Amino acid sequence: MHASSPITRRQSRQIHVGSVPVGGGAPIAVQSMTNTDTLDVDATVAQVRQLQDVGADIVRVSVPTMDAAEAFGRIKREVSVPLVADIHFDYRIALRVAELGVDCLRINPGNIGREDRVQAVVSAARDNGIPIRIGVNAGSLEKDLQKKYGEPTPEALVESAMRHIDHLDRLDFPDFKVSVKASDVFMAVAAYRQLATQIEQPLHLGITEAGGLRSGTVKSSIGLGILLMEGIGDTIRVSLAADPVEEIKVGYDMLKSLGLRSKGINFIACPSCSRQNFDVIDTMNALEERLEDVMTPLNVAVIGCVVNGPGEAKEADMGLTGGDPNNLVYIDGKPASKLRNDHLVDDLEALIRQKVREKQQAEQDVIARGD
Repeated sequence: MHASSPITRRQSRQIHVGSVPVGGGAPIAVQSMTNTDTLDVDATVAQVRQLQDVGADIVRVSVPTMDAAEAFGRIKREVSVPLVADIHFDYRIALRVAELGVDCLRINPGNIGREDRVQAVVSAARDNGIPIRIGVNAGSLEKDLQKKYGEPTPEALVESAMRHIDHLDRLDFPDFKVSVKASDVFMAVAAYRQLATQIEQPLHLGITEAGGLRSGTVKSSIGLGILLMEGIGDTIRVSLAADPVEEIKVGYDMLKSLGLRSKGINFIACPSCSRQNFDVIDTMNALEERLEDVMTPLNVAVIGCVVNGPGEAKEADMGLTGGDPNNLVYIDGKPASKLRNDHLVDDLEALIRQKVREKQQAEQDVIARGD
């Protein structure tokens, strides 16, 4: 297990989405989007809080009407996580949410309308210290680009993005991030690679409309994994036809696997076989569900037998190795205690939470000493 990632990240200009730094070497931010009716303030606030509880750094909310803009203002007052307003066509909605404290505006300057309307939105963003996200999508390319290229291509996505970027450059507004999403992995990867060499601004990664929980996770992991391995990307969204909470979980697991983020528990678990001395799958399902609230980074190995168990356990902060008659727990690489199967999950959860408390206390002691 690497203490730090070997990935060298692309250098980008840093912007701030509320209190969250994006780009410029800041940790890659994980975001999702609400799928409640924005006019239902209570439901949307509840979902935003659910997303924040599982680690969302940023949450996007669709704001299609002026009524939704007013609802957005009420939602914003009830939550602490930075909110991005997703706006198309009506520039007045962008002006209103800017007044109501939005943390970022997601727009396509090309569908906002006349230059004076784009300028009004940019002025509002500048006056209120709000960054803009330019969002290009293969499914909604401009008609002239569709005609020029015949079909969505990486070059078409990048040309569309650069067209929108030119709007902001002419207005001397550099505080923006850009996405060039496609549902096709190859197209998205190629577009992001091209764009990464042409601008200094942060890039928001996503494989759009990736699919359901399983298929979308696989597709997103491949596409985003390629880009992240190359150091490309400053924020990510895993777009799943599933509970948005799952998008955050998958996003963090993706970043943890690459050593790019370390929030929460990183489980190392075997797939199980007939050698297992306890039910690995049931144990893992229970632990993941019970420990979702833990945000402190911790490596925990759960291995069903003694073939690979001791080796994995010794490399983790805590490890469980299946044994007969009792299972062996390692803490910081050393044998610490034995656990019976009849209360295995309860006992292991208690030990993990104790280790988390010890790690939190150690970090607080370091801060107090000023080390």
